[in-house]
Order: sequence, then C-alpha cells, then structure tokens
Amino acid sequence: MTMGVLMSAGIKITRMEHTAEALRGIASKSCDGAQVRRLLALALILEGHRREAAAALAGMDRQTLRDWVHRYNAEGVSGLWSIRTGGHPAALSDTQMAELKALVIKGPDPEKDNVVRWRCVDLRDEVARRFEVTVSERTIGKWLRKLGLTRLQPRPFHPKKDAAAQETFKKTSLTW
Repeated sequence: MTMGVLMSAGIKITRMEHTAEALRGIASKSCDGAQVRRLLALALILEGHRREAAAALAGMDRQTLRDWVHRYNAEGVSGLWSIRTGGHPAALSDTQMAELKALVIKGPDPEKDNVVRWRCVDLRDEVARRFEVTVSERTIGKWLRKLGLTRLQPRPFHPKKDAAAQETFKKTSLTW
C-alpha cells in the first residue's frame, strides 16, 4: 500500500471578462503597486503557469495568491485595490474644506486679513484661527491640490490703482 500525498486542486479563476493580456494592460495603467503585482500574478495563472511559480514571480506566497484569486472572482479588478486603513482622521470636515476652498477663491481682504494674496503660511494661520486646527504649510499645499486649486497666483494689484491714469500714461509715454 502506497501513501499518496493529498493535494487539493487550485482555486480556479472564474471571472473571465479579461484575458491575461488585458490584465497586463490594466496593470500598466494602475498607480497602486500592490494591485499591479496581483494583476500580473493573475495574468500568469491565466497563461498556464503553476500557482507556486506565479506567486513567486509576483513576490507573494501561494496562499496569498489564493486569497487574491477569491477576491478577483468575487469583485473583479476593483477587488484587487489595496485598502488603506488607519492613519490620521481628516483634520477638516467636508464642510470646512468647502469653506476653505471658497475662502481661497474669493481671495483675502487686504484691510481685514493684512495680506494682498493668500500664501500657504497665511492660509495656515487662517485655518488655525477659523477652525482651531494646526497644520503645516505643506499640508495646506496638499489641501489646495486636493481641492483642485494651485499655489500659483496672479500678480497682486494695488487696491487704489487708477485705470484711467494708467491709460493716460500709456498714451503719452515715449515709444522707442
């Protein structure tokens, strides 16, 4: 009597809307490095590689690859995204972020805010005053990008400028 080694059959990929080539294409456009590895491992399986080899080439354990096959079968490509947990809770609520965006778009009042344009340092101080939240200038810059705003600003103009005097000057100035 011979003792055979019991081996279970590998979990099959049942979701077949993407070929191995299509999964590689999706991986090339992904910005999540872990998702790229998972997609490439699944592409290797679809191409006929053994699970151990596919897992090793993708830098993961065979059991881990099995878990990702389950997730892919259940949720598709979106199930392979990394789930970010933990971290700091948001410093400002959505309402406060909307108020900050409106404040930046409106611009400062030179008399009230004592500045002619918002800089990150000015916005940091304004956020601390309005919302009682202390953050760095870098965080302010990140928030501006998240809100679809830029730190580039038009050149400030003097609040007492005289447009008529400027036009008169242009007309009477010498041209070379």
